[in-house]
Amino acid sequence: MENPLLLFPQLNISASKDKSYYKVMKSTIKEEPHKASKSGAKQKRNRLSLLLQKSEFHEGDHLGKPGNLAKAASVSPEQAVKWGESFDKLLSEKAGLDAFTKFLKTEFSEENIEFWIACEDYKKSKTAHELLPKAKTIYETFIQKDAPKEVNLDFQTKEVTSQSIEQPIITTFDAAQNTVYRLMEQDSYPRFLRSDPYLNLVKGRNPSRPTLRRRSRSFTVNDFQGVRPDFTVW
Repeated sequence: MENPLLLFPQLNISASKDKSYYKVMKSTIKEEPHKASKSGAKQKRNRLSLLLQKSEFHEGDHLGKPGNLAKAASVSPEQAVKWGESFDKLLSEKAGLDAFTKFLKTEFSEENIEFWIACEDYKKSKTAHELLPKAKTIYETFIQKDAPKEVNLDFQTKEVTSQSIEQPIITTFDAAQNTVYRLMEQDSYPRFLRSDPYLNLVKGRNPSRPTLRRRSRSFTVNDFQGVRPDFTVW
């Protein structure tokens, strides 16, 4: 009969090594539930933090924080009606400009009005010394390729504007500003006039604000064990 150690060399382990192996295995088995418990608690804390952030974000929306046109409820219906007469009248009033800016943020196109405002400020420069830094900032922010807030300009307008950046004059951005102005006037402005927040202002309605209660932050993770959040409301 052949030696079993030759058939199964992996069995040729010393008794001392066996004991060490099982000690390690026993220690690992004890540690794994502990690690799993810590990992589970960490995941629950992360989920709880996410829920709190979402809750506060949506609560802010209802309470009229920036981005919600309900904050413009102090505008009289007569004033709001005038905004509908022309795009120029809307932008000529601070309240109208603010309301339109907030509306564009809901459409993720606020770069257009921000560019227009920057151009208006640029044209108020009193000396030639002020023009160069302002021109470069506007160009790098809104016009150059892959700018962080790049506006939609045709090739010719972008080229003409780019060529005058090194020696800017007071009218450097006029063509680009007019292009963006027409885009907002023909596209975003009509949608603004059809939006519910604007129509509520015209009708003199103060958008109802649901009563929301903030949760106390004194609870622990254990209070939420077994509770599954309902994300359908988002």
